[in-house]
Amino acid sequence: MSASGKRPRAFTLEQSAKSSAPEFLVETQPDAFAAPAIDPGVGEAEAQVEAAQRRGVLRRALWSWSGLFWSAAGALVSIAVGLWIDSLIEALFSRFAALGWVAVALVAIAGLALFVLATRELAGVLRQRRIASLHARLAAALANDDREAARRGLRELAALYLARPETASARAHLGELTREIVDARDLLEIAERTLVRPLDAQAQRQIALAARRVSAVTTLSPRALFDVLFVAAQAVRLVRRIAEIYGGRPGLFGLVRIGRSVVSHLAITGGMAVGDSIVQQIVGHGLAARLSARLGEGVLNGLLTARVGLSAMAVCRPLPFIEDKQPGVADVAPFLFGEKDRG
Repeated sequence: MSASGKRPRAFTLEQSAKSSAPEFLVETQPDAFAAPAIDPGVGEAEAQVEAAQRRGVLRRALWSWSGLFWSAAGALVSIAVGLWIDSLIEALFSRFAALGWVAVALVAIAGLALFVLATRELAGVLRQRRIASLHARLAAALANDDREAARRGLRELAALYLARPETASARAHLGELTREIVDARDLLEIAERTLVRPLDAQAQRQIALAARRVSAVTTLSPRALFDVLFVAAQAVRLVRRIAEIYGGRPGLFGLVRIGRSVVSHLAITGGMAVGDSIVQQIVGHGLAARLSARLGEGVLNGLLTARVGLSAMAVCRPLPFIEDKQPGVADVAPFLFGEKDRG
């Protein structure tokens, strides 16, 4: 070794971080199905909600194997139905011309009705996408303290409920304050307090009613198959009702998209609503199970229904939770834990 060579030496990570050595950045592709990076101004719960919305309501997959299959199968069935209708009309014309014209008129009416239904389905899907997009933009305005973005979003939020007279006073009050208040967070908190909080109360009442109904019926039901069908029907009805409360008008396809977001939210949050204690739920179910096996099943089904409703509330709400705390099962259905209803 030459005398002029550099001798090895030890160094710490902090010293190496302060050195002037060039940094190499590795760019990674974001995972479309992973939860988004949590902004310092946005809580973890909000990041989970937006990830669930992207998987369902805001999903824009151009194609998938399942979509390709159903598209091809649907086209094949449509061709078969079209050929059958054509042969039926020809047969009717060959027997009696008047019957053929009646069949043509019925086909025209059915086609018109199908067009109206398809238009309503598309409008429902687009409206739900608009609500989810508004939610994300208002969350970004809150995180960035963007006053102008908050004002634009609140004007759109007020326009969402123009057809609902019970919101007229809140919308007028919000419109006046939007021109006066300059802080984005204050604006959004006022919107939550005056316009969205009454909707939250309606949604929580629907969740409590559904959980109580499911718990009671499945406790008394003698058949497990009936339990499954009843719980599924109540969950679908609850998701649709919550979407309508927050301004959505979901048809079949819109409900499927919302359902996908709800399932994604349940998966992301581990099936537990924010603010709930796993120990509390297990203890509540254990006490009920000691009293009766059927009662324990009823409580468990009520818990599952309440969780589905809370996830639907999170993904359908047009405004992120700001001043209010995102409710949990114990908040909306305390009776499942042997507690009295809170108000």
